Parts: sequence; structure tokens; C-alpha cells
Amino acid sequence: MIEKIVSVLSNHFGFSSFRTGQEQAIRNVLDGKDTLCVMPTGGGKSICFQVPALVMEGTVLVVSPLISLMKDQVDALHQLGISAAYINSSLSSEEYFGVVENALAGKYDLLYVAPERFESAPFIQQISKMNIPMIAIDEAHCISQWGHDFRPSYRMMNKVIASFERKPVVLALTATATPAVREDIRAQLQIDENATVMTGFERSNLTFSVVKGQDREKFVKDYVNKNDGEAGIIYAATRKAVDQVHAMLERTGVKVAKYHAGLSDSVRQAEQDRFLMDEATVMVATNAFGMGIDKSNIRYVIHYQMPKNMESYYQEAGRAGRDGLDSDCTLLFSSQDVITQRFLIDQSLDTSRIPAELEKLQSMIDYCHTESCLQKFIITYFGETNVKICGRCANCTDTRERLEVTVDVQKVLSCVIRMGQRFGKTMIAQVLTGSRNKKVIEFGFDKLSTYGILKGQNTKAVTDLIEFIISENYLGVENGQFPIIYVTEQGKEVLTGNIQVYRKQTVETKQIAKDDPLFDQLRTLRMQLAKEAGVPPFVVFSDKSLRDMASRMPATEEEFLEVNGVGAAKLERYGEAFLEEIKSFNAQPI
Repeated sequence: MIEKIVSVLSNHFGFSSFRTGQEQAIRNVLDGKDTLCVMPTGGGKSICFQVPALVMEGTVLVVSPLISLMKDQVDALHQLGISAAYINSSLSSEEYFGVVENALAGKYDLLYVAPERFESAPFIQQISKMNIPMIAIDEAHCISQWGHDFRPSYRMMNKVIASFERKPVVLALTATATPAVREDIRAQLQIDENATVMTGFERSNLTFSVVKGQDREKFVKDYVNKNDGEAGIIYAATRKAVDQVHAMLERTGVKVAKYHAGLSDSVRQAEQDRFLMDEATVMVATNAFGMGIDKSNIRYVIHYQMPKNMESYYQEAGRAGRDGLDSDCTLLFSSQDVITQRFLIDQSLDTSRIPAELEKLQSMIDYCHTESCLQKFIITYFGETNVKICGRCANCTDTRERLEVTVDVQKVLSCVIRMGQRFGKTMIAQVLTGSRNKKVIEFGFDKLSTYGILKGQNTKAVTDLIEFIISENYLGVENGQFPIIYVTEQGKEVLTGNIQVYRKQTVETKQIAKDDPLFDQLRTLRMQLAKEAGVPPFVVFSDKSLRDMASRMPATEEEFLEVNGVGAAKLERYGEAFLEEIKSFNAQPI
């Protein structure tokens, strides 16, 4: 059997060996064992059900909550010569009945279905007539009430499984599951604890960093400019922030798209398509975007604001580098983010979940303030023990010089106390810089001894300094309609000279990928072929395949087959065009 599945992997998918955990999950399901598979985003979960689908008799049913993922995966399977279809709300009645008819006739290797379909008894009755050897439940954390994205329709799965005369083997897959969530998934689907395949949560190609107390807009502008042409996602917590960042990047000439719930369905779809087709290199979005986006060539994910929990953060950040190439995940933290997320949690319709959500938010805040290894913090959160430091995150590699800023911090703390500890950071910064703002004068703050004490700096620089002081817990922020700043017990220790304060130099933005003219040429060809085929460029070849091609420079079909991600179907479809492109590149004068 092992020879057969390795042959399927090589001939159809163009990979010479399985990634960690894939073979074990595939062996389990082929042996008839219900299995829970926990792999990080980009770990290759889809291979765990796509390979068995080409070995088993019948049609593998894939349950997915994500319309965009279904389309991407079905498009990619068609490119590999594999028969697949999906059923979701995007189909017309005629298309729906056509797919059902073909499915009942056994014409598909894989059929993707949205979980909401299982709320229809007639639909369950129809699929129970099919020969379904396996049900793959993607995003399985949605089945758990402890999961960060619980969906009641997932609770129908037991009813669906029971409807078959011959029970299909069940494969539940997720990227983000804490020990409590894993236990709940197994209980719901009656999976034996020993039939859990966990590969570890570490993504060795991702570099994590948290940037505090800096001008976010300037950071994003510099970063995107330095990585021009590379695909990236910028997540923001609110629609307003998405619109602002999108407008700022658009003004600087960046090919940028945006996505949030305030846009119409047709505009959201059009913007998503622009990003998938590489017509827009940057997507600015709320967390409404991305679940199930199969785009493999995303080189960076920037969180403009802190998300509400670690599960959301790791899933969103994990959309970078799905092709295995080095990629960046940066979180830009501000104390205001805590207030924003607390407000969003308080709006929850299910008030019983608020205490647990606040606990998760606190873990996210702790992550933003830790000085230890960021990757280790994340992995430990998901229940792994004896985790080593990664040696590559911003905290592990930070060599920035530390400058003593105790006197400036004391000036800020002193000003906050003299202003009565009842104002926000903007007003405090205005007093410190000696602003003649109407309100500053009305309150008589121009008479304070701390008025204009930092007038050598601009308001933005002083606001960033206040942000830094908050992040170090020398200033606190009171929740309420207006965020009021006060001096903490730790801050009082700074004022009395018992604590000295050091601040690291500003984080510099960096270029992720090295320039490679052949890679750029192959990327242009990929875009052209993708347009002709009507599919996203990453479906033609991933960036990893193009980088490997540019490195190997294959000259024959045999050499082309050795490129990562090239199987027989891709060779037949694209081999000639890419070999010709490489040949013409080599013929160019140096």
C-alpha cells in the first residue's frame, strides 16, 4: 500500500515524499481508523484526504465551511487531472442538480460540501445513497463549543455519519486546537485518543515579531514598499482601520485590495479575486477574510491591530508561507487595541462565552508583551511541552541597542499626575509638547510645570513614547467610553528613581526575498498562463516550485519532473512553456 500512495503523491502532486504526519494520517484512514489530524496552517492537511481519495473506491466527502477554499482546491485538483466538485450557496439550482446527479453516478473522486447543507434532511438522504468511503471534516475546531470559531451546523456531523448503511471512515482536520478543543472534537466524533496525529504547531519557515510604540502607518508604508511585488495580507480589527490603511497604500501607488463585511458580496468577491489572481499584491482586511484562502505565495502577514485570541492570530499569521518559503509575521501593538477587542467581545450575542473570550484576550496581550521567544509562547499555548526557543523570531534575534529613557519617562509620568490622571494620550502629548490647543489652554494646562517639557519632540513622537510606557506597564489605561491614562504602581517606582527604564531602538523594516531575475521572469509567465486557464497563479505553480525551477534551471522534461511540485499532469500542461522560458533566459547576454 505504501508504494501505491507514494506513487499517487509523486505522479499527481509532484512531491517525492510526505511531510511529517501526512503518511501516518493516510495509513490510519486506509486502515479504517477514524482519525483527528492536527497540523499547522500550511502543513499539508489537504494531502491527507486527497491522496486516499485517489486510492479508495467511491467519492470522498469533504466538509468545509469556506466557499473560497472549495473553489481554490477544486480548481487546483482539475489542474492535476483529478475529478472533483463542490456544493455550496454559490451554485445556481441547475448547477446544484447537475453536481448531485454526477455525484450519485460516482463521477467524482472528491465532493466538497458546506456544513449548512446537512441541515437539509432531503440532502442527507441523497448523499446516503452514494458510495462514500471517507468523510474529511476540515476546520474541525468549528465542531467544538470551546473552539474560537464554533459553528452549530457542524454538530450535524454525527447525524450525517449515522445516515450511511456502511459507516465511512472519519478524518477530522484542524490547524488551531488547544487540548480542550482536541478533546471535544474527539468526543463529538467518537475518535479514539490514540488515533490523533499531531505534527507539532511550529512553522519553521515563519519569523514572528511584535512591534510596539511605533508609527504603524509609517511602518506599513515602508514595509510594503521594500517588499514591492510580494503578496501580503494586512489584518485590521475594524472596517474603519481597513479603509484607512487601504486608502493610504492606494495613495502611494500600491496595487491593493480590501475586504470587510461593510462591502457588498459582489465587491468582496471581486477584491478577493484580484488578490488571488495576483492583480493586487496586498490585501487589507478584517478577520472576515482569509479562512480557507489556499493562496500559497503570501510572503508576509501584518496585523495592524492585535487580534482577540491566539487561535485567530496563529491561523491568520499562518496564511504566510504556505509553500514552505521563508515568510514574515508582524504584529503592530498599541494599547488602544486592548480596548477595541474588549469592546468587540462585549458585543457578543452569547454572553456565556464572554469570560472565556476575555481569558483568551489576556493571553494575546501577554504575547504582545513577552520578551521571551515568540514562537515558543505560541506553541506552548497550544499545549506542547518542552518547547525549545526558535532562534529566529524578533525576540530571539534582537540586537537593537537599548537607550536609557528614564528621565523622559519620569517627565511623562509626572505630567499625567499633574493633569489629574483623567485624560487620554493625545491631550497628554499636547501638554508635553507645549501645544496652544484651545482645550489645553481652557484647562489651564499651560500653567503646569510639565507644560512644554518635551517641546523639542513632535506630538507623534511623544504619543509613541506614551505607547511604549503603557506597553511596559508604567502607565495603565482605564476602560470606558474614553481611554483614560493613569500611573501604575510600577510607574510610581520609576518616579521615585527605584526603576530605570531602557528603550530599544526603532524596528527597521526588511526585505524578505532576494532579487532573482529568472524567478521574476517565470512569475510573469505563470501570470499569463493562469489568465489563459482562468485560475489563480499559485494553482499553476507555487512560488516554491518557481524558486526551485530558477535554481535548478531544468533543460529537459526529465529534469523538469525533479522540480518540487511538478508531476506528470503539470509536466504535460506547462512543461514546454517553462522549459522554453528558462532556455531563452539562459540565452540572454550577461
